[in-house]
Amino acid sequence: MSPDISETLSCKIAIIGAGPAGLMAAQVLSEAGYAPTVFDAMPSAGRKFLQAGRGGLNLTHDEDFALFASRYFEAQPFLQPALEAFTPNDIRLWAESLGFETYVGSSGKVYPLDKKAGPLLRAWLRKLKANNTQFKMKHRLVGWSKDVWQFDTPDGLKDYSFDGVILAFGGASWPRLGSTGAWTTTLKDKGLVIAPLKPANMGFNVTWSEVFKEKFSGTPLKNVKLSFTDINGNLQSKLGELLVSQNGVEGSLIYTFSKFMREKIEQKSPFTVYLDLFVHRTQSQLQQQLSGKQGKQSLSAFWKRLGLSGIQASLLREVLAKELLTHPELVAKTLKKFPLILETFRPIEEAISTAGGLKFKNLDEQLMLKDFPGVFCAGEMLNWEAPTGGYLLTGVMGQGKQAARGLLKLLQTKK
Repeated sequence: MSPDISETLSCKIAIIGAGPAGLMAAQVLSEAGYAPTVFDAMPSAGRKFLQAGRGGLNLTHDEDFALFASRYFEAQPFLQPALEAFTPNDIRLWAESLGFETYVGSSGKVYPLDKKAGPLLRAWLRKLKANNTQFKMKHRLVGWSKDVWQFDTPDGLKDYSFDGVILAFGGASWPRLGSTGAWTTTLKDKGLVIAPLKPANMGFNVTWSEVFKEKFSGTPLKNVKLSFTDINGNLQSKLGELLVSQNGVEGSLIYTFSKFMREKIEQKSPFTVYLDLFVHRTQSQLQQQLSGKQGKQSLSAFWKRLGLSGIQASLLREVLAKELLTHPELVAKTLKKFPLILETFRPIEEAISTAGGLKFKNLDEQLMLKDFPGVFCAGEMLNWEAPTGGYLLTGVMGQGKQAARGLLKLLQTKK
């Protein structure tokens, strides 16, 4: 039986956090006839959602579901209900319901046709407001005691009481957009167990020469294979693209393995990964070509004729002394197994996302806090991580839906 509309509209529901997890929770609740209020400390909603879309809004990933679910590492069992409730296909249908068709890129990433986050977010907010969702911006949660929730607002401190609450605080990356991680203090004071927040999908520090930095900072290194052994002794290897930065390296190939590389650095720093800079040539082929007659050509001209120039040639000069550059065997070996020394990882403020957070043992299967009935948690504030490629957004939105369904179930049992 559907709830009576007068009952649902009078029910006081708070969603604290206006990111994708909170907004999805609001959508589920408002479509069920409730009128949730979304609180956020920032002046506007979805700021990290907009930032994530600056290079093209990657909604999800098109691949076999079992493989997709495995991208959440050891947290997969905890994420599985959310992913099944909101699959990669569901997120595409959701975008289309707002008027935005999607397509699959060559790497399997799924985007809106225009690849923009702004129009999609505006359409989403319009739909939520039309369905009786209220928004209270510039409202920062100070704390709560029993049934009283206190917020710092433009008009001073205000107290509220609610019939149900969903916390969707986010992590601690890009703090200027609202995810400061300050909520960890509030929840720790409640006796909840929180894994330390760490950067995820971040860059790593590499010592480049000043000449190399000046010439190649911001340059992509395409079609290379990265390989290393993780802390469990497993070989990690993938073909892709990374970006040379002033501080070291970043980009999709780095983010794919950022969890494993962070763990290695925490175990022992510095840590060396290896790059195959010429994946379509064997070491013997390279050695044979490098053993050819140079004649009167300069070494650079000779290399260029072999297809070895630009950033690859300069990388060789970063690790080999000048007198060693004429040794074909050593140069070929280095090109096939270039040692990239990662010293440390970049700070959480620069990271795309966050690892660590509220541990799942604090929650029941509906994402409700065991010690605080009626209070649910969702999104990046929980203790999980995933690589970029649409996995993060699908995960947080799925958990927003899972938490909202849990709250709906709780409200129905109270009747």
